[in-house]
Amino acid sequence: MTIKPLIKSLSAIAGIGMVSIAAHAATTELTVYSAVEAEDLKKYAARFNQDHPDIKINWVRDSTGIVTAKLLAEKANPQADVVWGLAATSLMLLKNENMLESYKPKNYDQLSPKFKDTSENPVWTGMDAWMAAICYNTVEAEKLGLPKPTSWQDLTNPVYKGHIVMPNPSSSGTGYLDVSSWLQLFGEDKGWEYMDALHNNIGTYTHSGSKPCKLAASGETAIGISFAFRAAKSKKEGAPLDIVFPTEGLGWDMEATAIIKGTDKLEAAKILADWAASQKANEMYNEGYAVVAMPGIAQPVEYFPANAEALMIENDFAWSAANRDAILTKWQQRYDSKSEPK
Repeated sequence: MTIKPLIKSLSAIAGIGMVSIAAHAATTELTVYSAVEAEDLKKYAARFNQDHPDIKINWVRDSTGIVTAKLLAEKANPQADVVWGLAATSLMLLKNENMLESYKPKNYDQLSPKFKDTSENPVWTGMDAWMAAICYNTVEAEKLGLPKPTSWQDLTNPVYKGHIVMPNPSSSGTGYLDVSSWLQLFGEDKGWEYMDALHNNIGTYTHSGSKPCKLAASGETAIGISFAFRAAKSKKEGAPLDIVFPTEGLGWDMEATAIIKGTDKLEAAKILADWAASQKANEMYNEGYAVVAMPGIAQPVEYFPANAEALMIENDFAWSAANRDAILTKWQQRYDSKSEPK
């Protein structure tokens, strides 16, 4: 073989080797469980991959309650590497089951205290807050003669009978933040009395937190109890919605990130946890959420109230997590008959 063909052969072999190395470098795959809105998953992965193209995210996405139940069912044989975007109250349950890896992301100290596990060995980190809202379809309401509510108590008015849809708290994190916030706002006895009265007006309970607002946006119901992100998005898309932030205060939870204990991809999981707590990630969260974990980042979000954070109740997350099973059992016994089929 002459020198030129030899050089070409060696170059080709080297090229194949480089492609093989690059392919190998790009094959770190993380199984990531999430309850983030489905249409945002591609955006989250794409932004992360701008900085870390060598880590592929394989999403497993469902409503909060379903993801939480799946994680608990897999305790003995975890399938997830990371949780990115699940209610902090759910992660507190997993923490109590010793299912989460202790890890402080690089920007941990820059985050607001209310958005992080402040224990000595933290296992979860907050991302953003999602808060309750009422989606009121002005066109359908006018047809039906339904006044615009301004408070949670207004929704117990018999005029709304059959015209309200809300999420089932067993499957929806939004539904659970509603129920737990009413029990905190009104007290436990009065809170259950309130839900008894509200139940009389409920048309159906959905298994998704966003669905009540989507149904209101499309005119399939006049009123949907949902959350502000979905309400603002539907209104921006042109739906004839007024977004109501009830005067008593807004229940809320935070989306959070954690690493599942036992993952065999710990280093890649830490890289994702670091990025999820970064300034770049918080700026991304602020594209849809008015309140994010890193102070000084949040800019006003269209159709959110300017004082969004001030409307959020003093939420006792520890109480909400500790009493979750008992609250859901009681809720199901009283109200589950109106839930849509799964």
